[in-house]
Amino acid sequence: MKFKDRENDDVFLSYKSDGDKADGDHVLVIPTYQNQLLFTNHKVRGIEFPGGKKEVGESSEAAAERELFEETGATVEQRHYIAQYRVERKSGSSFTKDVFMVVVKNVVQQNDYLETDGPTFYSSVADIPEKRISYLLQDAAILRCLERVIDLGFYS
Repeated sequence: MKFKDRENDDVFLSYKSDGDKADGDHVLVIPTYQNQLLFTNHKVRGIEFPGGKKEVGESSEAAAERELFEETGATVEQRHYIAQYRVERKSGSSFTKDVFMVVVKNVVQQNDYLETDGPTFYSSVADIPEKRISYLLQDAAILRCLERVIDLGFYS
């Protein structure tokens, strides 16, 4: 499906499954833990799902697990490839993001969460206080990926 993002750039979203090859240059993780959604509290943007850029030679699956751990201290019990979207920027670099749904095994407190203040939990995006929510959680692609997680029965 195709739509516009808040910068009026074209976004192309396609749903995926575990048998598909994840080959984006960025990753996004939609994690669940003990019947809640697990978010990270980015120091600048606010509360959002974990994610980031792949490192050189890193698979999307490995990047998703690394970003999840670095930003929340969470480890993976199950991981499912659910979507990929490409943002075609009119100015700046275009990118492709692989989206994974993760069932978290456990969350271990870290001394440093890099650019975030660590994990935070909510039952839904609507429960996050407006002044703390990242603009990324208002992004249509990310919200459609969350809907996909719910539609697939991974979270209700």
